[in-house]
Amino acid sequence: MWQGGQLPMKSRQSSAKSLASALDDVLDAFSLTRVRDYDAVVKWPEIVGEQIARVTEAVKIDKGVLVVRVTNGPWRNELTLMKGTILEKINTSTGRSSVRDIRFV
Repeated sequence: MWQGGQLPMKSRQSSAKSLASALDDVLDAFSLTRVRDYDAVVKWPEIVGEQIARVTEAVKIDKGVLVVRVTNGPWRNELTLMKGTILEKINTSTGRSSVRDIRFV
């Protein structure tokens, strides 16, 4: 039994893994896998970097399409050209292929 202080690192890591595993099981059991699809929205700044994150906002995912608000037209055009690369980064970062397209608005 834990008596205060810090838990050993090994216990913390195994607890985190088991918690993530348990969460996956719960999401699957209740057919809530769409929750995981929103990883792309949450991780958007991390995926695209600080410069792009300053001029964009990932808004939602609609039927596999990530909707991203862009502050101006030139950036929208530039990001459209980068769409393939960004899609790869999203699916690598999230570990899923749930985002099949991006719509810049």
